[in-house]
Amino acid sequence: MSGPVLILGAASGMARAIARSFAAQGHPIQLAARNSARLEEDAADLRTRFNVDVTLHDFDALATDTHADFVAGLPLPDIAVCAVGAMGDQDESAADPAKAALVLRSNFEGPASILAQLGNAMEARGSGTLVGISSVAGDRGRASNYVYGSAKAGFTAFLSGLRNRLAQKGVHVVTVLPGFVRTAMTDGMDLPGPLTADPEEVGAAILKAVEKQRNIIYTRPIWRIVMAVIRNIPEPIFKKTSL
Repeated sequence: MSGPVLILGAASGMARAIARSFAAQGHPIQLAARNSARLEEDAADLRTRFNVDVTLHDFDALATDTHADFVAGLPLPDIAVCAVGAMGDQDESAADPAKAALVLRSNFEGPASILAQLGNAMEARGSGTLVGISSVAGDRGRASNYVYGSAKAGFTAFLSGLRNRLAQKGVHVVTVLPGFVRTAMTDGMDLPGPLTADPEEVGAAILKAVEKQRNIIYTRPIWRIVMAVIRNIPEPIFKKTSL
């Protein structure tokens, strides 16, 4: 039987799609989120559809002082996917430091904290895979979302360092850069079709990345080209853009 997969931040549409991708391959699923009881319907669907064991776990990404106990009390999974994140509103973040701090904590501090704890436990066991969902927004700061982007840049750097540290310890770390995804987070945004993935596409890409032990993936390969161009725009020109 395939080993258990922990989904952190399991209430989002993308997280649900990721859970289905792994459950379809026979993996038992651990769904973790605040007030996890609200995920009972999702758990029942996974059990019925894929005949896998599903458990619910209360988890608060922002309560970093609880993360060590959370991991200690959890049957340690073979694979852990961190789908925690919150885009926030750039204008509100620019005007209100508290709202900016919440975006930073939701996208960097919380995810980094829990993956650090899981990484330590997997290192002690000598095996495991960690998956962190970051963002192309972290590839270069842009006026339209630089608070969110800076948090994701930090998270991407954290995952890189964690991967480097654990590479010889039997633990693999995957960085996922989805680009635009049709979820509640992007609802109402005018998304470009060729650059926009469905949640199921992200789930399938993550499953493949874990199986192939990929290091960094863009859900749609075109994003690698797009972000390479954006990263290499000279700063004097970049300052005049409105990306």
